[in-house]
Amino acid sequence: MTTAPAPGFHAPLADGEELREVVYRGDKPVRLDRALAACLGVSRRRAMELVERDRVRVEGRRAPKGADVPPGSRLVVRMPPPESPAPQPSLPLAILYADAAVVVADKPAGMPSHPLEPGELGTVANVLVARFPDLAAAGGPPREAGLVHRLDVDTSGCLLAARTSAARENLRAQFDSHNVEKIYLALVVGELRDEGEVSAPIAHDPDDPRRVRVATDPDWASEHRARPAQSFYAPVEWVGGPPAYTLVRVRIPTGVLHQIRAHLAHVGHPVAGDALYGGPRVPGLKRHFLHAASIAFDHPTTGERVRFESPLPPDLRDALARLR
Repeated sequence: MTTAPAPGFHAPLADGEELREVVYRGDKPVRLDRALAACLGVSRRRAMELVERDRVRVEGRRAPKGADVPPGSRLVVRMPPPESPAPQPSLPLAILYADAAVVVADKPAGMPSHPLEPGELGTVANVLVARFPDLAAAGGPPREAGLVHRLDVDTSGCLLAARTSAARENLRAQFDSHNVEKIYLALVVGELRDEGEVSAPIAHDPDDPRRVRVATDPDWASEHRARPAQSFYAPVEWVGGPPAYTLVRVRIPTGVLHQIRAHLAHVGHPVAGDALYGGPRVPGLKRHFLHAASIAFDHPTTGERVRFESPLPPDLRDALARLR
């Protein structure tokens, strides 16, 4: 347990609490609850709750939720201990594989990987802790229920979790060393004829908290703490037209938020249906066309190289059929 007082707060941090420092980078002053929600990626209700519980400091001082926060303001948040997800055994979720060390789930589109706020329901983690209760004690943030990576809400496919702390440590090390192979299928706009690679760092977009931005300027990348990201893509099939589309296979050694979506848009081929990054709507498809088709890694117990695959779900198969 930490005994030193937290900066800006009188009481020391309790077990499970953490300090999170963020900078509001909007272009005009906004209410504190709005600035905090944008910086943390939480709802305004959750932001207001943090302020009301005296867990927020603006430039080292308390402020009401309605106080104006100028651009560039430093916010320090005393985050409460994370909670384990509430079990939801009835939610539909296919399991591709499970043993004593790992679980590979087949995440459906529209289901978040894990809760972002206390008490949140309807995520993969809620289902996993119901079916595999030991995931709650596998280490890492309790809300993640053993998950060792994430998928965007509207991305479907393979999602990996560890059932023991030793397995989680092993798998996280494999992710860090780029030993985990993640293959995605994406439908992109335009005729993409050749294989390619995008090696460009990615940072949160200071003008839009929903997005990330590919950092082409080294100074901007440094200022905004851009993370290295690398994507390899290859055409699989040319589909339809006009407009023309290409089904591509994408391999990512790294795993940065919205990496594939931002990288493909950066090279002029946004993912179909991805309005956030310029992809046009596909008739009959209610989400972006991105699917985590397979994941391969060294099994943390046996050391054997294993691979698991998720078939293209019906909504994406139907969209392809209509375009063809």
